[in-house]
Amino acid sequence: MKLIYVAIDGMGDLPIAELGNKTPLEAANTPNLDFLARSGKTGLMYTVRKGVAPESDVAVISLLGYDPFKYSTGRGVIEAMGAGLDMKDGDLALRCNFATLGKDNKIIDRRVKRTLTTEEATKLSEVINEKIILESCPANFEFKTTLGHRAVLLIKGKAHCLSGKITNSDPAYSYVNGIGEATPNAEMVLRKSEPLEDTEEARNAANLVNEFIEKTHELWENHPINTKRSAEGKLKANCILTRDAGSQLPKFFNINKRYKVKFAALADMHAESGIAHLAGMETTLLPSPSGDLKKDCTLRVKKLLDIMPNYDCFYIHLKGPDEPGHDGNCNLKTKIISAIDKHFFGPLLKETSLKDHIFCVTCDHATPCALKVHSDTPVPLLISGGKVTDEKADNFSERNCERGILGILERGCELMPKLMELLKK
Repeated sequence: MKLIYVAIDGMGDLPIAELGNKTPLEAANTPNLDFLARSGKTGLMYTVRKGVAPESDVAVISLLGYDPFKYSTGRGVIEAMGAGLDMKDGDLALRCNFATLGKDNKIIDRRVKRTLTTEEATKLSEVINEKIILESCPANFEFKTTLGHRAVLLIKGKAHCLSGKITNSDPAYSYVNGIGEATPNAEMVLRKSEPLEDTEEARNAANLVNEFIEKTHELWENHPINTKRSAEGKLKANCILTRDAGSQLPKFFNINKRYKVKFAALADMHAESGIAHLAGMETTLLPSPSGDLKKDCTLRVKKLLDIMPNYDCFYIHLKGPDEPGHDGNCNLKTKIISAIDKHFFGPLLKETSLKDHIFCVTCDHATPCALKVHSDTPVPLLISGGKVTDEKADNFSERNCERGILGILERGCELMPKLMELLKK
């Protein structure tokens, strides 16, 4: 018996008038997910807990069976590990966005309208790595672009350790009880990073981050890349937003040793692959999503089938629906969910059997199109295959799962132990 555990990033949503009061998942054409739902059991789940609108890293940590309030040490650390940076305890790691800054520190767009090319991001990164010298505290840094508008910053103090107990410069996210959460209706103004504890390590960290952001803006504002972008009617990539600082590596238990299985992970993004690596999973390198969903899904199914004989359990993280949720594009979100069903689950189900495989499909969080941010809305969950008996569900959707026999799972970190129990029946 093998476990195929799929998290579809940001798929959960709320009913939308434009879709006939349906969610994108309800409006999508999902015969394969519906088959899995009819063949198994469904329910809803708070991926962290009720009241928490989690960032993806916090939610994935929870989905893999780790209490994020105990194990999470900041998304910056996870991103740094996923990007292959040499992070040590006492270094400062931050998740970053290329962004567009206007007058009076007003943020025009947190993601440069998603129009920044890899080539542009790489060249802008090279400029700051070559020219910026941090002076507020003796320190070196490495800035690395990862995908699109995303990047990671690693700062190493030359003589002193740094603390991740600092606030975000990105207003869209905040630290709440030690974990990153989306901040709804935030005022889009660049914030100064502030220490969250009265220590030299935190003060130095905040000063270094503020210095880095200021010097980056000075270098990028009139850089030829941005001059060209402005001439073409595009937004400038003239600012860095930082969030989710961390200075300690998480102390995850080894998931293979805990459950006596061999786990492999396929993930689209550095954060998810970083978490999987730290958990002890074998991570399979995947090219960045190309925008061609058929091509991307076909490749991921092939990779999964290629490694399937060598492992017992597989965690697959698919990014697709999250971005249109953030952009408020319900029609595109619906289209992407349909494509994932057709090009990922369709071919996969033809090559596997419910007799020999347990499928678990859920989301890391909801990204409702009406809100354009993550929410604490419980997400749909299905478990099918193996000795899981069917409840004859109508389909896989938020409304149907609300009626499902699994009920509402109050904490996402409780799911993995339940799946491991099913695997051994």
